[in-house]
Amino acid sequence: MWENGRVVSSVCHGYCGLLNTRLSDGQRLVKDRKLTGFSWREEVLAGVVKEMPFHAEDEVKQRGARYDTALVPFVGHVDTDDRLITGQNPGSARATAKAVAALLGA
Repeated sequence: MWENGRVVSSVCHGYCGLLNTRLSDGQRLVKDRKLTGFSWREEVLAGVVKEMPFHAEDEVKQRGARYDTALVPFVGHVDTDDRLITGQNPGSARATAKAVAALLGA
């Protein structure tokens, strides 16, 4: 989708699906891109750390993403980097959808 000029978007834990996505040149899609998703701090505060199979925030940073969050946990936050639009948590869903719609010219 990315290489065909389409929008790529995720909300909350959806960014986990982008962790190993590679482009045709072998680079990871997330490398050097600003994005957000459910933070480790939010995992801790939600009391679900023991259920998490991996530390998604650390994994995306290790893959070269410029990971970003809101200053306050559970507050809506959206990052847009070209055609990559990501929302931090469920409270970000509406704003993420609006950002995608705006980019599509809706």
